[in-house]
Amino acid sequence: MNGTHLSKRLQTVSEHVEPGSRLADIGSDHAYLPVYLAANQIISYGVVGEVARGPLANATCEIQRAGLAEILHPRLADGLAAIKDGDDIDAITIAGMGGILITHILETGKQKLTGKEKLILQPNVGANVVRQWLMDNRYQLSAEQILEEEGHIYEILTAKKVAAPVSYTEKQLRFGPYLLAEKTPAFVAKWTSERSQLQRIIDNMKLATSPDQEKIERIERDIQMINEVIHVES
Repeated sequence: MNGTHLSKRLQTVSEHVEPGSRLADIGSDHAYLPVYLAANQIISYGVVGEVARGPLANATCEIQRAGLAEILHPRLADGLAAIKDGDDIDAITIAGMGGILITHILETGKQKLTGKEKLILQPNVGANVVRQWLMDNRYQLSAEQILEEEGHIYEILTAKKVAAPVSYTEKQLRFGPYLLAEKTPAFVAKWTSERSQLQRIIDNMKLATSPDQEKIERIERDIQMINEVIHVES
């Protein structure tokens, strides 16, 4: 993978970036995504944020190799602190991290969010945590995708700030309102695997001398919810 040929995961993320966007890519991983977007004239300006010097050096090399130093600006900064006042950012991508870390970046960088940015978020795990943060901070989901690549399943969430309070049900927060509506093969595969893991946990807990019955019942309710979503008889 490089700035010319993206992974399926990053290619899918790139498809949510609107033409002409001014992008901040946080935790950029060699700047592959912004280099691809700039080289294909999808973005007009980009900030490439890295929290450590090693990844920043890798991103800088990739940008220079592509001849995009006038468009893409690598910066050493923690999260959204990479964004400066004059950047006029209208799209933010945060991909390849856990949901807890993504929400931490958003929460600690709130003062950098003007409300006009499109958030394009790809948590490796914990998408429900990201949805909860979006709801709590009045960001309305505008699209969700789920895909499988090399044995891993990834979710991509996009959201925009809205004036009115945002409300999602417990089921929507966990599974995703758009993903629930579509129930693609990747979605079913993810939750079938999740159900199997939960069942193994219960089976192991029941072998204990004094099983935690309350926890077992809670996990059984989780399994029942998954069964209802993927239409499996319990």
